[in-house]
Amino acid sequence: MSNLSAIYVRLPNWIGDVCMSLPSLHALLATQLPIVVCAKPWAKDLLAAYKLGGFIEMRGHWREDRASVTTFRKKSQHAHPRGLLLPDSLSSAMVFKFSGIPSAGYRDDGRSLILRWPINKPPANLHAVESWHYITSQALKRWNHSVSPAHPAPRLGLRLADKHHKDALHALKNAGLEPGEFVLIAPTATGLHHGRIKVWPHFDALTRKLQERGYTVAMCPPASEADAARRNAPTALCLPPLNLGAFATLTRLASLVVCNDSGVSHLAAAADARQLTLFGVTQPERTGPWSKKATCLGSAHTWPSLEETEQQVLTLLR
Repeated sequence: MSNLSAIYVRLPNWIGDVCMSLPSLHALLATQLPIVVCAKPWAKDLLAAYKLGGFIEMRGHWREDRASVTTFRKKSQHAHPRGLLLPDSLSSAMVFKFSGIPSAGYRDDGRSLILRWPINKPPANLHAVESWHYITSQALKRWNHSVSPAHPAPRLGLRLADKHHKDALHALKNAGLEPGEFVLIAPTATGLHHGRIKVWPHFDALTRKLQERGYTVAMCPPASEADAARRNAPTALCLPPLNLGAFATLTRLASLVVCNDSGVSHLAAAADARQLTLFGVTQPERTGPWSKKATCLGSAHTWPSLEETEQQVLTLLR
């Protein structure tokens, strides 16, 4: 569509979901059109290495978010923008609709009348990466743009900025650590999944067993999860919190990342880090790390045992 002036994309609200939507962002950027990202404020640092047409912070209040999008669109003089909604929510559709941006998105939450291009969800039980790439490709086809690549790449391919590398190396230096000489654990996960705790219960025991074998075990939780992390692994070396881009770099600098199915797992996958992700309440097939360097242990119904996990960790470290 020759008069398409920009594409506004509403990214998901969770860290892991933003990581899994990276192939969709790459496909949009391949159009060479200005791509304006609308996302939670923390995503701006994560995407700092990308040449975007703009970044609009979404605060979660649709009237406030609509005002932000409208102001940006008018200032940028995007006369004929299009919108792509990765979240299924009604509020995200309302933000673009009342900002004058005709949009594509999945039919859901009673919002079909708000969307210019409502798209049926694919029948297959796709991985989240595939599902978001599918809706991106369908939208681009409706706007007469080719889709490249046609399928999501096997790597999420997060682009990291020089500042991310510098901040991660600075954190290691202050902690007396060297790249490749520590195991990074993430012994927390926010919220519940269908009322079930998403944290593997043996991080403390695993940490002590690895320390007995001479391994250095470190963690770098966000400030809001620091107390929980210390309770779950009190003997692990605790680094100060980092911004998301620097933390993603930190996962790449570790010899191995051991984590729950959480944002950390997807940040490690996005950074192409070697990781072991532990499952006990969620489905690896749907939300597991999109990475050939990831090993998954457990299932949606049963956590892996301490012994099983320790042996897998030692195998990966060797």
